[in-house]
Amino acid sequence: MERSWWNYELHKRKIVSFSLLLVFLWSLTSINWNKDLFHSGGLNTAKQIGAAIFSPDLSNDILLLALESSLTTLSYAVAGMSLALVIAFFWGILASGVLFSISKNNRYVKRFFRGHLGFMRAIHELVWAWLFVASIGLSPFAAIFALAIPYGGILGKIFADMLEDVRTEPIKALEAAGAGKWQTLMYGYLPMVRASIVSYAMYRFECAVRSSAIMSFVGIGGLGYQIQLSLDDLQYNQVWTFVFFLIFLVLLIDMWSNFLRNQLTSVNRAIKQLKTSVFLMILLLIGSWLSIFTIENANLSAVFTKENLHYTIQFFKGLIGIGEDQPAFLSSESWANALSLTWETLLMSIIATGFATIAAIFTMVPAARNVADGSLTLAKKWHGWLSFGMVRSGYIFTRAVPELIWAMIIIFVFKPGILPGAIALALHNYGILGKLLAEVIEDLDSRPIRNLASCGANKIQILLLGVLPATLPRFLTYILYRWEVIMRTTIVVGFVGAGGLGQQFKLSMSFFHYTDITLFLFFYLVLVYAADFISEKVRLVIK
Repeated sequence: MERSWWNYELHKRKIVSFSLLLVFLWSLTSINWNKDLFHSGGLNTAKQIGAAIFSPDLSNDILLLALESSLTTLSYAVAGMSLALVIAFFWGILASGVLFSISKNNRYVKRFFRGHLGFMRAIHELVWAWLFVASIGLSPFAAIFALAIPYGGILGKIFADMLEDVRTEPIKALEAAGAGKWQTLMYGYLPMVRASIVSYAMYRFECAVRSSAIMSFVGIGGLGYQIQLSLDDLQYNQVWTFVFFLIFLVLLIDMWSNFLRNQLTSVNRAIKQLKTSVFLMILLLIGSWLSIFTIENANLSAVFTKENLHYTIQFFKGLIGIGEDQPAFLSSESWANALSLTWETLLMSIIATGFATIAAIFTMVPAARNVADGSLTLAKKWHGWLSFGMVRSGYIFTRAVPELIWAMIIIFVFKPGILPGAIALALHNYGILGKLLAEVIEDLDSRPIRNLASCGANKIQILLLGVLPATLPRFLTYILYRWEVIMRTTIVVGFVGAGGLGQQFKLSMSFFHYTDITLFLFFYLVLVYAADFISEKVRLVIK
């Protein structure tokens, strides 16, 4: 009889976990671990930045500036999300195929729109911003369109998936009663996905606020712009003032999202409270667009001019190498350089995912509510809720700050390279991953864990023998999802000197080497699609 240890089906999750760990450890060998990693005086700078967190600048001028910058950041996020929702609604419906009859041609239409959504979300919003600035100039609409396209792609894909997963029984009942395709959509599909769509849209709105903050990198004002200026002036106390305002903004949206989710899923809905939220959404939408057109002096007609059309055509001609004697994509040296940078970017994503995962695993147990209140381990201790509050606050703090802002701070301590980029990516994703893993523990069947606890197992034994075996499939799924996101974001941290494709992409934009940009974008998309493909295949293995 074959020994169970060699049964692949029985141990495939352990094999995948061990393989991922080996890949992470191997990636660490790409870094030369010595004192040269730090700037001269970098450790002292780190101490100064860390000390400043406890004494943010609370002067009236800075607080007023932070408030104005928060409103600017919020306005761009709302404007971008409003366009993203329009894109997501129409593209999501077409990509779901619910309006089509089952046929070969309609499957092609569905794939066509899903391909569109995939391309839109594959490119990071800051890369879209660079491309729009290069084609239509430094207009507020460059930032708004840059937010709308990737978020429209993400929301559209989720919307299409939700529509496809709707139970068929109510739809068939409507069709049997004589309802057409549009009627089944309006009275069948949409009501059943409404709560999920609102919940996910609010989560993406929270993300859009963070993305709006980093649009300062292409010349757009807001909290990110003030953080960048304060860092350049070495005003670390002011840096943390603006960071705390950003965190507060994200927290407000998160609380609003939780409130809406509870109201939409409640049997006894508070109609009055829902109406208040809808009114607030409309007010926020109108106020944001008014701010864009008045305070930011946006002019849509100025975007669609013959002059901008000329620049756009010239930009795209440059991307494909028209008029250039030696395009980068026809140079073997350029390909070799791009391949090297792609390899660096891949390593950065693996290191970042590994750092975030390790930190999340070591903190997820005290961050779970059923551990804090003692219901899981049958050991209620006075410090349970204290540990819970500290760890969860850390999660909120790290994930509320965008990766680029973390990179802007860390690059003051470390020399340019893949390590500061990996740390910046890990810090942001640690907060997200830790929260997700802690929620997995909260959803656990508590009986096996209680049996271990009653036998005298300590927290490490509970983690290794109870929590990890029961939660490993979902842990691996979340880790792989975050790797996909990190891969998409690696190019962004390179904009501040964190190495990889992003650093050279920014330089090529600055020196108008457009064919280099085309080559870097090609390899960037290859990485993003490869991460999606590998992640999907591994998830199928561990199911």
